[in-house]
Amino acid sequence: MFQMFKDWFWLERFWLPPTIKWSDLEDHDGLVFVKPSHLYMTIPYAFGLIIIRHFFEKFIASPLAKTIGIKEEIRKKITPNTVLEHFFKHSTRKPSQTDIYGLAKKCNLTERQVERWFRSRRNQDRPCRMKKFQEACWRFTFYLMITIAGIAFLYDKPWVYDLWEVWNGYPRQPLLPSQYWYYILEMSFYWSLLFSLGSDIKRKDFLAHVIHHLAAVSLMSFSWCANYIRSGTLVMILHDVADIWLESAKMFSYAGWKQTCNTLFFIFSIIFFISRLIIFPFWILYCTLILPLQYLEPFFSCIFLNLQLMVLQVLNLYWGYFILKMLKRCIFTKNIQDVRSDDEDEYEEEEVEEEEEEKEEATKGKETDGLKNSLGANRHLIPNGQHGC
Repeated sequence: MFQMFKDWFWLERFWLPPTIKWSDLEDHDGLVFVKPSHLYMTIPYAFGLIIIRHFFEKFIASPLAKTIGIKEEIRKKITPNTVLEHFFKHSTRKPSQTDIYGLAKKCNLTERQVERWFRSRRNQDRPCRMKKFQEACWRFTFYLMITIAGIAFLYDKPWVYDLWEVWNGYPRQPLLPSQYWYYILEMSFYWSLLFSLGSDIKRKDFLAHVIHHLAAVSLMSFSWCANYIRSGTLVMILHDVADIWLESAKMFSYAGWKQTCNTLFFIFSIIFFISRLIIFPFWILYCTLILPLQYLEPFFSCIFLNLQLMVLQVLNLYWGYFILKMLKRCIFTKNIQDVRSDDEDEYEEEEVEEEEEEKEEATKGKETDGLKNSLGANRHLIPNGQHGC
């Protein structure tokens, strides 16, 4: 049964142009061609990257974060309360005023104490800046290194400057060692991001991230098996070059360097809109949709490749919308907050409220102590305006 499915799945008419056989892509005369079995290595490499990331965040990202002013946050312990904890986990993290009233009666607490308990409990789950900085620093480092490697691999390739060369000789295009490592490392990285989604900070666009990572792995895997390596390397370099600036902007945002963050974000926005909303649709999609018709008859894998690229472009438009919202916020409020990121606004507001309450209580405490001290120092004073004889 499995063998039948395998034979059907790898039918040449699904993957290759008419008249081309798998035997045409066998290694010969020192030339090496892509093989689906090469992709097996991306899984162990992905786990290798996760291990490297662990040590990177511990020994490089953390010291760097402390150097630029990010401190480890010490979370205040909350008083254990089984009733409130059960309600928090199984009902809602944000109880209504009616719920607060009922819980206060049930726990023999004041409503203010219940509100404060839920606020403190929500802050226990708030992702700390150190963790967010570590994640952004890791992604920044990888994107920077893979972009530099991509430029080094591609700068002398003719298909970078002449799109007709992308299809010249297709599919009998041999695999270069630089293409192999560029593809395998990029794909391993996206596998590692998928594997670590459960432990990474959960964001509002979690589902979009899952779809993006799956689409990236699927697109790279498919383009590898069908030998669309040349167009694939162009897609990768276009998407990586903008991500460097985004991750660097996040790093400085978490450090509180707002002016630097804003500058880097503006650079990212310009590169994003040029690379993904201009060059990608009008250069890459033109290359994959129009130019093949000059060389080949339409066939399944070419159609499927373009469908995947269009899904990728829809995601680019989706993120472009959020980038415009962030730019609007920056222009009118002079502050960039990642509106598609974690629920940072909510957490920061609650943290401010908690700090204000603490200050208020501290002020009241000082006033009370001052009053006691004043009375203690002036015990001879007679109240009510009465005077001794």
